[in-house]
Amino acid sequence: MAETEAVEVAGRAGRPRRRMRYRRQLRSRIILAFVLLGFGLTTLFAFAAIYARNYVEDQLVVDVLNRNINSYAAEYFQNPDRNVPFAVQQMYGRVVNPNDPAAIAKLRADYPGWEYIDSGVVETFVGTDQRDRSLAYRVAALKTPDAWFFLAYNMGRSAEGARKMNRWLYASVVIFTAFSLLVGWWAASRVMSPVSELARRLKRSGRSAHSESLAAHFPNDEVGQLAEALDDYAGRLTEVVKRDREFNADVSHELRTPLAVIRGAVELLLARPGVDEKTRNRLHRIQRAELQCTDLISALLLLSRDERGHGSTDVAKVAEQLLDVHRTQVAGKPLELRMEGERGLVVDAPEAAVAVALGNLVGNAVKYTTRGEVIVRLHPRSVEVIDSGPGLSAEDAAKLFERGYRGTHAGHSQGGGIGLSIVRRLCALYGWEVRVTPGEVQGVVARLTFDAPESASL
Repeated sequence: MAETEAVEVAGRAGRPRRRMRYRRQLRSRIILAFVLLGFGLTTLFAFAAIYARNYVEDQLVVDVLNRNINSYAAEYFQNPDRNVPFAVQQMYGRVVNPNDPAAIAKLRADYPGWEYIDSGVVETFVGTDQRDRSLAYRVAALKTPDAWFFLAYNMGRSAEGARKMNRWLYASVVIFTAFSLLVGWWAASRVMSPVSELARRLKRSGRSAHSESLAAHFPNDEVGQLAEALDDYAGRLTEVVKRDREFNADVSHELRTPLAVIRGAVELLLARPGVDEKTRNRLHRIQRAELQCTDLISALLLLSRDERGHGSTDVAKVAEQLLDVHRTQVAGKPLELRMEGERGLVVDAPEAAVAVALGNLVGNAVKYTTRGEVIVRLHPRSVEVIDSGPGLSAEDAAKLFERGYRGTHAGHSQGGGIGLSIVRRLCALYGWEVRVTPGEVQGVVARLTFDAPESASL
């Protein structure tokens, strides 16, 4: 990442969302599986039926032709007048004298190719009937020295029957595919019904303070086992949340009590006459530290509870307080802290949340700037913290808002690297936006933008 690139945490969209997916994807897969299975099986059956029909019909036609022509030849040679008609249907028989050139010439003219058929061989020919319609027929031949026997079988009816069968098979593919769709829809509904019911009960249980037992509503099957696992997970999660809430309440009470004692003691000491200036400055510093600690506790409690607090916080007032605090902590550095811009920016949030978010930005600017100035610049909807420090490195830009990360310029300074992580979480909670970019000449510009702020003249 180049040093001129910006580091941005967008809080406007709230927490990250998963990309929405089709909620009934599993049901669709079940239905699709049934449809593909039905279509594939019926298609394979249709092709197998067509192949079987063609194969069986071909064998039957060949067998019928051979048996009829052999039978006719036997009767022909037994009859002295040799004028026995063919006793078959859908067939045409012809006897040709191979020793008669005129008969051979007529055969060539009427039926080209027949004279070249060998005995016992069945071949297919394409011609036309008396109405000039396309006609396919199969011819069997039996050739003897005294006579050639030909028997032709009209394939027209068989072809028409094959076309009808093919139409019925194609229609059956469509019908059974549609039937598979209906069966798949029904099966998917039956299969997914317990899962959908589990999801509804789990969602309803998640909205209540006390989790509902899920396993009692389902049989002891896979869905029931899943419900038992979810009950166990919900129980353990409830215990964790309970311990977390108890810890937050205990920490809030146990920390606020000594802080209140400190605040009261400091106020009493400041009210006493005769306190020298050095002691008074130290007491003011303790008072400001107590206020910072109280604000930080309040902000962390808001984050732990994942709830937005409300209030009307004057950002300029908070910025002035933060600058006053840090002016006493610059430790003699040649550093000027000042505020610019117009007042009037009011944010719907507790003062503690704004103080913690803006205070971390100002604190980092003061910490890493050894000389020059730190400017808090107010805008109608945002506030900028501009420093003249060492700037922003590429490594810092990539990891700046990660929890526990300390910048390359941190050196031996104090801090655990969680300040900007807290800022990021506050921005996500309130829908704010924090953006850190390198300055135009040097230093860093941190910009905190508030979502839908209220403006007022104070």
